[in-house]
Amino acid sequence: MSLFKARDWWSTILGEKEEFDQGCLCVADVDNSGSGQDKIIVGSYMGYLRIFNPHPVKPGDGVQPEDLLLEVQLREPILQVEVGKFVSGTEGLHLAVLHCRKLCVYAVSGTLGNVEHGNQYQIKLMYEHNLQRTACNMTYGPFGGVKGRDLICIQSMDGMLMLFEQESYAFGRFLPGFLLPGPLTYNSRTDSFITVSSCRQVESYKYQVLAFATDADERQEPEQQKLSSGKRLAVDWILNIGEQALDICVVSFNQAVSSVFVLGERNFFCLKDNGQIRFMKKLDYSPSCFIPYCSVKEGTINTLIGNHGKMLNVYQDVTLKWATQVPHIPVSVKVANLQDLKGVIVTLSDNGHLQCSYLGTDPSLFQAPRVDSREINYEEFNAEMKELQKIIKEATKTQDILPKSEKHRDLIVTAEVSPDLDAESQAIDSEVKAEAVPSVTVKITIQSRVTAQKPNLAVCVQAPLAVTCDQFVFDDLEPDSSETVVLSVFLKGNCSPSELEGSCVVSYSTPTELNPEGIPKVAQCNFRLPLRLICFPAQSSKAANHKLTIDTNKPPISFLTIFPDFVDPSEDDQANVLGFQFLTGSKTTLLASKTSQRYRIQSDQLEDLWLITKELTLRLEEHFKKQNCKDFACTFSGSIPLQEYFELIDRHFELRLNAEKFQELLSERAVQFRAIERRLLTRFKDKTPAPLQHLDTLLEGTFREVIALADAAEENQANIFQAFTKLKSATHLVIMLISLWQKLSTDQIAILEATFLPLAEDTQELGWEETVDAAISYLLRTCLSKSSKEQALTLSSQLCMPKDTSRLKKNITLFCDRLAKGGRLSLSTDSATQQAGVMPVEIGLHFWNVSIEMTDSNPDLVCLRMQQRKQKSHEI
Repeated sequence: MSLFKARDWWSTILGEKEEFDQGCLCVADVDNSGSGQDKIIVGSYMGYLRIFNPHPVKPGDGVQPEDLLLEVQLREPILQVEVGKFVSGTEGLHLAVLHCRKLCVYAVSGTLGNVEHGNQYQIKLMYEHNLQRTACNMTYGPFGGVKGRDLICIQSMDGMLMLFEQESYAFGRFLPGFLLPGPLTYNSRTDSFITVSSCRQVESYKYQVLAFATDADERQEPEQQKLSSGKRLAVDWILNIGEQALDICVVSFNQAVSSVFVLGERNFFCLKDNGQIRFMKKLDYSPSCFIPYCSVKEGTINTLIGNHGKMLNVYQDVTLKWATQVPHIPVSVKVANLQDLKGVIVTLSDNGHLQCSYLGTDPSLFQAPRVDSREINYEEFNAEMKELQKIIKEATKTQDILPKSEKHRDLIVTAEVSPDLDAESQAIDSEVKAEAVPSVTVKITIQSRVTAQKPNLAVCVQAPLAVTCDQFVFDDLEPDSSETVVLSVFLKGNCSPSELEGSCVVSYSTPTELNPEGIPKVAQCNFRLPLRLICFPAQSSKAANHKLTIDTNKPPISFLTIFPDFVDPSEDDQANVLGFQFLTGSKTTLLASKTSQRYRIQSDQLEDLWLITKELTLRLEEHFKKQNCKDFACTFSGSIPLQEYFELIDRHFELRLNAEKFQELLSERAVQFRAIERRLLTRFKDKTPAPLQHLDTLLEGTFREVIALADAAEENQANIFQAFTKLKSATHLVIMLISLWQKLSTDQIAILEATFLPLAEDTQELGWEETVDAAISYLLRTCLSKSSKEQALTLSSQLCMPKDTSRLKKNITLFCDRLAKGGRLSLSTDSATQQAGVMPVEIGLHFWNVSIEMTDSNPDLVCLRMQQRKQKSHEI
């Protein structure tokens, strides 16, 4: 932020709801008064032309009626205004006004008034040119080295340069390779036009080359004149700046080198007349306009650059000399001489805020009052100092930075899921082929203890689940106020989700005395969706392809107790057997043993076991928690279904390979399609028609192939999404079985989830297979390594799609084998209690301290390592 603000010398607001741009401002002695004072000429897109001559009584005064010399409404929008010697037979200054389809040149004159109303000003139309093409911008100068007059060059929207020798039209030329118009200026030293093309190149064209080239109008019939391109022009020099340009300015001062200035979107360039770069400045803001002006230091040039942060920066070559703040975003800036005050900065905003300002500071007239002398009570000061230090110490504690509980938070968001499904489903555009797709209502409440500005609520559920509305925008919340929204969640995609959880995130800002705009903050909460949302009770099946058994340390609980929403109380046979049918069509059966403490889950699809198994463990934990039973635990003693898991991995990887093939085929067909198009266009443009030789048939056939390949690629992408969702469900199941098998802690489960589920979305550039393979390889070479030789192996720093999944499946098998043989991942924060070498392991975005605990290690070797560690610690 600037330390100084631009001092307001004179300002006004132009019209109501008018729009202005870069070319709408000009300063010059347009009425040829000879006093050396500039007038401010402003044109608007609404067609208003205004001329001001500010005369404030004191700096900061607003506009006075006599400051407005002239205001006239023209019939067309004003794109640009310029002042120059545009009328033959006189060297007086005239005003050129550029409209979309017309160029008008006016003479501005004033008549001395005989009464108190002052002088009267009027404009007189000297001549006008009706344009055959829509204009974009213009430039002027002594083209061809003429003396005492200025010629005008207009650039059209389709890339034609139209040159006018005052009252007559000279010729028109098309710029080669034109796509969109850019800024245009004239360099009188080299007699050339400089512009920036759509190729992001600064291009220079000699006036003599333009003049002697074939006229764009000569090769056409009279009715087709000025409607087609002319001869390809030869460019004088080209400089690639790599970005679009906002403006170009050519300056030449006595004490400075002649230069061409180009203002880009992120850089500021100074070029020599031959296109070589004198210097460039990288800007850390988004500029909006600029103007170079004379510097007091010899050999340098000052430049005033405005930006979208309402700032004006003054540079001496590349050195920032001053920064000042203005009350608006300037789209055009000029330096003028007004009322014997040289160097007044004139800025114009897009909504018509016109301001004349100057740099510097105003002297402060404030004088501090005299302080009455009094005796100092040191004891009182010491007591106050101790109290303030105590407050500062309490405020800077780390644990006090974050709120201790929800009641201390500025804003609390809660989500309440309805226990029952909606009586009338709110599902929209669901792809599920079931007879009815249910939905459940979620009620979200936002409670604010302070003023919350611009609160936005985002509700997120994992696909294929969807919500009826996921974005909410509220008005500012007052202290102790609340907002409530209601939405519905349903299954949209034709596959079962991998998780039945959602989240709510509220972003808002709280204002402070130092920052009225507010400090950005975020509040969030999670909610759990009911199982009935994706499945319903069904007849159990005895046969299934995939089965797993969960052991517990408590007697089995009747399903009438833990699954009351799926069991009919009148049917006693459902106490130990329960069937689930997903909306996608597959079935899963849950059985409770009558004699042992086991539960069996079975299904024809491996991924369908996950949600039922998770729901079973959660409901069992909730049931025993209500009974104050703290020693309940689930275990798994069977074998991990790796082969079935590998089949899902192969299916997902096969679809990714198909996506690459479709991409290659689409690229080949697209190249073929464009080549046929070019040939057809060449045939159609030829003046002597030639037979098409079945090119049209080939074009139509290629087009159909492109459409068919695109449809196939889109279908394959949908299959990839379904395969990835199934793979995530199976991965969750494998992680759960491993954690129950090895009795892993919460921190160890977090390591497994970061290893096997690193990606929220699967893409061709970064897929699940290569990411998981890299994470498992890192674990095998660090915490699960058998020897120091494995730890010394280096991993590749680049992730790329593998040729097959054999390496990944081998590493997963080896990972489970190392865990079965006693390898453990344990988090440790106290280095004195570690039993083995500790190495930092980076997985995803988390850093863990992982130590090795080998249960079958040699005791003597363990003691030797502990002694070596103690010696090293003493040495350190």
